[in-house]
Amino acid sequence: MEWLTGKWIRTNSDAGHSGYETWNKISDLKLSGKGVTLKGNEVIFIEELEFIVKGVDIFYVVKLTGDKKPVYFKLTAIDNNGFTCENPAHDFPKKITYKRSGNHVKAVISGNRESIDYIFIREGSK
Repeated sequence: MEWLTGKWIRTNSDAGHSGYETWNKISDLKLSGKGVTLKGNEVIFIEELEFIVKGVDIFYVVKLTGDKKPVYFKLTAIDNNGFTCENPAHDFPKKITYKRSGNHVKAVISGNRESIDYIFIREGSK
């Protein structure tokens, strides 16, 4: 999943909003990221993200600002251009999917018959 490293600019934010994700390789077993949403120049939402290995499983870990505990999503599918992580016990989302196409990534969070798309382009790409 090293293709995820770098800065990804969200291209389908609501009017007046913008956002991005940044990912860094910490070690062979850990990627660390941050998701940021802005309204104008004001940061209104931050989530700390990471991929970690726990036992024989890989988890996508999300910690929202203000939450005491992170939420773990188990990696359930992976190929060269994407992955799916799931946590059926979580309220929303239950599933997180990333699909890469060149310098573009579509992330989808879903569950409970709801789905939200996040479309990103690698910073500096056209």
